[in-house]
Parts: sequence; structure tokens; C-alpha cells
Amino acid sequence: MNVANRNIYITGFVLTFIGAILFSTKAIFVKLAFANTSVDAVSLLALRMFFSVPVYLVIAFLYSNREGNKKFTRLQWVKIIFLGIIGYYLSSLFDFIGLQYISAGLERLILFLYPTFAILINAAVYGKSINRVQQLALLLTYAGIAIAYFGELNLADTSPGFFKGTFFIFLCALSFSVYLVGSGRLIPVVGATKFTAYTMTAAGLGVFLHYFLSGNTNLHFSTPVLGYGFLLALVATVIPTFFISNGLKKIGSNNVAIISSIGPVSTILQAHFILGEKLILAQVAGTVLVIAGILLTGWRNRDI
Repeated sequence: MNVANRNIYITGFVLTFIGAILFSTKAIFVKLAFANTSVDAVSLLALRMFFSVPVYLVIAFLYSNREGNKKFTRLQWVKIIFLGIIGYYLSSLFDFIGLQYISAGLERLILFLYPTFAILINAAVYGKSINRVQQLALLLTYAGIAIAYFGELNLADTSPGFFKGTFFIFLCALSFSVYLVGSGRLIPVVGATKFTAYTMTAAGLGVFLHYFLSGNTNLHFSTPVLGYGFLLALVATVIPTFFISNGLKKIGSNNVAIISSIGPVSTILQAHFILGEKLILAQVAGTVLVIAGILLTGWRNRDI
């Protein structure tokens, strides 16, 4: 890898790493909102997009009016709307529903099955090979996640609600992996910032339509609920989406999938210190393996 490519990779690595940390705060904010207010999942998701969409609309307008801007083709519009709906509307909906029944730490561990799904989709659909460094990094990160997952499972309340929550988070991981693969192929063509602005706007419109069709007409929320909605929008949505999309542009979806494995580690630690969720030895051991895999990917990767 030459110096220029290495610098590109390091930049992409840092953007992805920070974006994954910020994304991991989502579960914390959602659990706090459910614990401290009476807001439901759909209303909280709608508030998240209410504060997010205006930012994306402004960015979409600015980029669309830049000199030399190329308009999307009809097929690109279809792909962007599809990825926005499946990647940030449906996946977020599944995630918010699941978080009503399981802990934030367990949610993030199940959710991070998506890198495996993404890499398998890339290999099966597009014939993209998995190099040895990625294989070893995957082995380390997923061994760590598995250890922490089974340790968490021993603490979990295996009620019907627990299994329901697990199922919805699984659906979230699956839908987000489709978004990750699709965005990894479309972003180099249309640009990371423009892509993110339009896909998130499409997701927001899907959320608003769902909100009103579900019979929710209440537009008056308490100050704490509005505060959680704003934090979800800015810290856990707007900033990390642009970081991750630019990371995708620089280093590709396979690498982003692996590096983002820091997410469960971050969430487990935040859940312990902020939510008071119990931290166990299995989580610590899993954390060490996940970080080892991430560092291996960050400093030894040749997939440019």
C-alpha cells in the first residue's frame, strides 16, 4: 500500500471508528427515553427524524445546486429510496421496538451480526473475495461478540418479550446489512454526502407516513421527550451517518463492517456506566477480542 492509499485508509478508518461510537449512543438514548418518559417506539422514531430531516434537506439542496452537479438517473433514485426505506426506516423501527424488551448491551451485540451478513452478501451476490486479514479480523471480532453475547444471555430474562426483542433486533441487523452493501456500491458513483442526504430524507418520509397512518396525531411532546429526540437526531444520526458514508467511500463496505464492530463494546460500557446494566467477565473478554480485531483491520489492512 503506497503512502497516498494508506492516508486514505487511515482517514476512512478514523471516520468509521468515530461514527460507530456515535451510532452506539442510540440504544442508550432510546433506553433512557423509555425509562424516563411514556413515549412509544414509533413516536420516538418520528421525533428523531423530525429533527434530522431538515438538516438532510438543506444539505441535499446545497449539493444539488453545486456547479457540475449530476442529476440522479431514474434507477439511482429507485436505489436511493429503497436503501433509505430499508436501511434507516425499517431497521430503525425494528431496533426501537426490540429495545423495549432487551438490554442495550444485548441489542448492540445482536445488531452487530450485520457485518457478517454484509460480507456474505458481497461474496455471494458480487463475488467480492474476503482477504486473509479480513478473515482473521472477523474471527477475532465475532469470537469476542459471541463470548459477550452468551455471557449476557445468562443474565437476560428469557420471557416471551425477550425473544420478541431478539427477533426484531435480528431483523434490524439483516435490513441494515442490505443498506451497507448497497450504499458501498452506490456512494462511489453519486458521492457520500449527497447519497446520505437523500437516503435519510427518504427514510424520514417513510417514518412520518408510518407515524400518521398508525393513528398518531399528537404533535405535542414533553420537554424531556423532545430532548431525547434531538439527541438521537444529532449525536446518534446526523453526525455518524456522514462519518460512516464517507468511511464507506474511502475503504469499502467490508472494512466498514469490521471496524464498526467497536459498536457493541461501546454500547456495553455506556450501558454499564449510564444505565447501570451489569458488566460481566464475558463482556470484558469479548471486548478485548473485538478491539484486537479492529486494530488488526486498521493497521494491517491491504484491501484498497
